[in-house]
Amino acid sequence: MSNSITRDGLQAWLKATIVSLFAERVAAAADQPAIHFRAAGAWRTLNWREVSDDVRRTAAVLARVGVRPGDRVAQFSPNRYEWIVADLAIQLARAVHVPVHASLAPAQVAYQVADCGAKVVLLAGPDQAAGLLTYYTEHREQRPVSARFVSYDPCPDAGDDIACLRDLMLHTDASLADRLFDEARRQMSPDDLATILYTSGTTGEPKGVMLSQRNLATNALGTLAAFGTQSDDLRLAWLPMSHIFARTCDVYTWLAGGGQLALAEGPDTVTPFCRELHPTLVNGVPYFFEKVQRYLLDNGLADRPGVLPATFGGRLRAACSGGAPLPDHVARFYNDRGVLLGQGYGLTESSPVITACTPSAMKLGTAGRPIPGVEVKIAADGEILSRGPHVMLGYWNQPAATAEALRDGWLHTGDLGEIDAEGYLKITGRKKELIVTAAGKKAVPNHLESLLKADPLIEQAVVIGDGRSFLTALIVPNREALAAELERMGKTVPLDQVTHDPQVREIYARRVRERLSSVSQYEQIGQFALLDRPLSIERGELTLTLKLRREAIYSNFADVIEAMYSTQSR
Repeated sequence: MSNSITRDGLQAWLKATIVSLFAERVAAAADQPAIHFRAAGAWRTLNWREVSDDVRRTAAVLARVGVRPGDRVAQFSPNRYEWIVADLAIQLARAVHVPVHASLAPAQVAYQVADCGAKVVLLAGPDQAAGLLTYYTEHREQRPVSARFVSYDPCPDAGDDIACLRDLMLHTDASLADRLFDEARRQMSPDDLATILYTSGTTGEPKGVMLSQRNLATNALGTLAAFGTQSDDLRLAWLPMSHIFARTCDVYTWLAGGGQLALAEGPDTVTPFCRELHPTLVNGVPYFFEKVQRYLLDNGLADRPGVLPATFGGRLRAACSGGAPLPDHVARFYNDRGVLLGQGYGLTESSPVITACTPSAMKLGTAGRPIPGVEVKIAADGEILSRGPHVMLGYWNQPAATAEALRDGWLHTGDLGEIDAEGYLKITGRKKELIVTAAGKKAVPNHLESLLKADPLIEQAVVIGDGRSFLTALIVPNREALAAELERMGKTVPLDQVTHDPQVREIYARRVRERLSSVSQYEQIGQFALLDRPLSIERGELTLTLKLRREAIYSNFADVIEAMYSTQSR
């Protein structure tokens, strides 16, 4: 199944690079506003010509500190204007961008820097510098001998170990900047390696996904074609740009389609900035959209006419959820109240978009249809396969893993799915996460978890049962919603006792039965445990995109899990 485009259109896409898209945008809209970001507590707006000047000068700095075509440049920084400038500058220098998630621990950063052989490491400022330098002081053998460290903000305590980008830019050679720009436009190939992104993964060490210029450019153009463009489009971006979802679907679609991009400083600023800036497009993860939904429900605002559209600024034409399955009840809540919220599907290895629900092709309960240029099919065992110019080059220095993922021209996603008669893809689970009980019955845990999390009293849920005689669940209560429910019932339970209180357990037992009333007998939860803390990234239980790391969860809660099975009763 594919969403086709004309042969001429596809041929044009296949020749594009991120650098060519950027050059074309600057030439076409030099004096038009391009980007809005916060600086010193106020909004700052730059046009495309000003962005181009900063990108060229930064590329010249990189070249002057020794970066050559093909060299890897790591960037360890949260979202900020300089992140985007550095991304484009690295590609202008025909180097390879290796973005490192800002939330990683120093040891994880050091691993990725060493694994890719970074020539330069770009840091946001003192916070990143202090942690990394301390780690290298304690592990001197791991510090890369030839790598240069450059920071956006001054790092006075780092001495000569870290140069400041602002100081280096004072001596920028304008002729070098122009030469790099011209050479990149003339000599860059769509087949050139553009970036290496380390997947956080649900198990094991991260792998470096290699994406080419063609991978990134065609996926941005296909996504843009699927969603369409409007002259007044303003994208509000807040997801970490070190993830490919935000990078392609916020930054590169902005380059390809024009319009304006506004940078939010995190999830807590999204709705205030929406009311201030009135965006037309917002991308997010299910957790964010659920959080907004629960706030409106808890405060009795959900069904007031126009409240949800106003929460997003009143001009939103589409919101897209990715990174994890979007519960049907959340999508229905938004769409019933005038905010078009659909989900897309993809992975880092596919640049990332494979399918998406769009304003012109929306079907709740699905991840949409393939975007233009992308092919999708379902293997005999139910695995989702994809083929096209969006599929990665492979894994950095891991030929065996590459051969496992790329077979006969198809990317094996590891996800299970179905394609309906209208061409919409439904994700049914992870191939490796499929639960097979001791009786040989198969259950898809994330489907059951989605049903459970539809209940306002359940914040997180993990279904367990592989090789066991029945299914169990770890449940994290929504403390605020539970407190409100107990108050409504006239019950008083001390906060530190709620997870063990018989009355509370009875409430949750009833809710679990209600939420799973539509599934088969063998998919019912025989026992459950209420956890006294949420699952977290810091404890290794969630990936950076908030997916469950099941092996870590099983290990951290081994005693709790075994206690649920000790009774052997359902």
